Order: sequence, then structure tokens, then C-alpha cells
Amino acid sequence: MKFRALGRTGLKIPPIVFGTSCLGNLYEAVPDETKLAIVSEIFRHCPPPVVLDSAGKYGAGLALEVIGRCLRGLKIPPERVVLSNKLAWYRVPLRGPEPTFERGVWAAVQHDAEARVSYDGILQCHRQGCELLGRPYAPQLVSVHDPDEFLAAAKDPADRQRRFDSIVGAYRALFELKRNGAVKAVGIGAKDWRVIREIVEKVELDWVMFACSLTVWTHPPELLDFIARLRSRGVGVVNSAVFHAGFLTGGAWFDYRKPDPIREAELFQWREKFLALCRRWEARPTDVCVQFGLAVPGVAAVALNTGKPERIRDNVAGVQAKIPPNLWRALKDEKLIARDFPYLG
Repeated sequence: MKFRALGRTGLKIPPIVFGTSCLGNLYEAVPDETKLAIVSEIFRHCPPPVVLDSAGKYGAGLALEVIGRCLRGLKIPPERVVLSNKLAWYRVPLRGPEPTFERGVWAAVQHDAEARVSYDGILQCHRQGCELLGRPYAPQLVSVHDPDEFLAAAKDPADRQRRFDSIVGAYRALFELKRNGAVKAVGIGAKDWRVIREIVEKVELDWVMFACSLTVWTHPPELLDFIARLRSRGVGVVNSAVFHAGFLTGGAWFDYRKPDPIREAELFQWREKFLALCRRWEARPTDVCVQFGLAVPGVAAVALNTGKPERIRDNVAGVQAKIPPNLWRALKDEKLIARDFPYLG
């Protein structure tokens, strides 16, 4: 497996980053033994240092607790793992029958979480994240999580500006942690890549994580231009949610919601044609999505997430898969990917 440089961070990482929202009981409660098996399989099939990406939002900190517990149980030395913690949500007591921060998303979660995006708030999130992980583990990569959603909740332009200023303040705190040696690199994770572009104009980030933005389904030329600019500035890129929450490969969820087959018929038709072409050229749809997500220069890795231990091996294989060139050309001919996409076919 060929490692890639994550921009100017000084880290060389595998082309696969392992998401951990499943360890926080995303959509369903996962048994503890299954969670341990997931982490064990990751270290079995991926050469170190393994990169695990988590967040205080994942199960209101549950994923971070599980990561620390599993790493200690498996006796994984700290130097064999790179931990990423996306910060913005702080664990608080559960005061009702279910968490309020994302209703209907997290199962069997015993805490709630609240947004704390500010200079002081992000430091509180970082301290709590370290406590949840537990010694001897600590995040080397930190970021502000979903600032696009934080800005989208603004009531008016003045409120949005206040929120944007809070985000800048949060980054001031994160870069102080970096200068003090507490973390190695500072980045961002967001679904709306345009918000990342806006923040990059104000904050000199080390790395970025795009979610649901650079995929075989969507890859606007403006985003490709932006990634090229990031690369020229030494900013590393991790590409996340390349399956759009599993929909592209046959799942029911699309970007954390269930699409309507009537109102969104075009989406279902696209998938039907995509899967048919994959069958024709004998390529696994997951491999096609992963290889597309890695194709743009500057992308160091794709972030993949699964709640099934038996899929870890296939996910690792996907970052090394060879896709028939004729399939890329067929996808362009059928207008399933842009004809002028410059890196494949």
C-alpha cells in the first residue's frame, strides 16, 4: 500500500482513513464485541500508522470512548495510530428520552451534546475529547466539525457574521494547541465545500475533509479548481462519504436522509445505470466510488466507515483496486460522470 503525504502536516498516511461514527451507534446500536472486532480488523488489514477519524458528535462522545477502550484492549501502541477528532460538540447529561442534538440519528446513546464553537468552547471540546479517549491516546489531527451547519443555523446576516467570527476564534484556539505541541495539524470537516473555501480565506489550514462533495455522483469543476489551489498551498485533503451514506452502492440512505423515489427519481435512475455499468465491466461499485474519490491530485485518502467487521478487508482492498479504463469511458458516455472530468477515462 502506497502512503501519501497529507499536505504540509508532515504525516504520511495510508490512502484509507477509517471513520468511526458506527462506534457511536449511528442509526443502530452496535454490540461492544462487534465494535472491538471492527477496530481489530482495521489493524489487521491496514499497515500502520492507522488513521481513525472521530468526533464528539458521534454518539455524544461514545465513539471516542469506544476507540480508547478498544485500543487499550488490543494493546495498540500510540505510535501505530493517528487519531483525528473533529471538535464542536460537547457531551452533556441526557435530560429527556433521547438526545436533542440530532434526533433519530443515534441509537442507545446515554448522553446529549451541545454545540460549543468559540475560542473557549473548542478548548473545552478538545479537553473532553482527550478525557474520553483516555491515556495513552490523544488526537494528533483536530478540526472544527461541520461549520457549514453552524452557519446555516443563523437567523439573519448579522447572526451569521457572529457565528463566522466564533469559528475564527475556535481556530485561534486550535492553532495555539498546535504551537504548544498538543496537536500536530489543524483542519476542517464539512459537507458544504463552499463554506470550507470561505473559511480558508481567513484561516491558513493544514488539511481539509470534504464530505458528500467529491464523488462519482457530484464533482463540480469549481470544486476541482479549489482542490488544485489547496494542493498548491500545501493543504492536505481527505475525501469522505464517497458512497453518499451508502446510497450509490445500493443503500437506503443518501447524505443522512432517505430520498424519495418519486420526487428524486433522477437520483435512483442514475444509480440504476451506474450499477448496471459496474456489472457489465465486472467492477465492484464500492471500488469504483473509492477510486474515483482518490483520483484527484491532492487527495491523500478517502475516509470509509462501516459497522460490519467483515467489510474492513474489502474497504482496504478498494483503495488498491484496478478499474477497467473502459468503465470510466462508459460512465462518461452515459453522462454519469462529467465528460470533461480530467483525471479518469
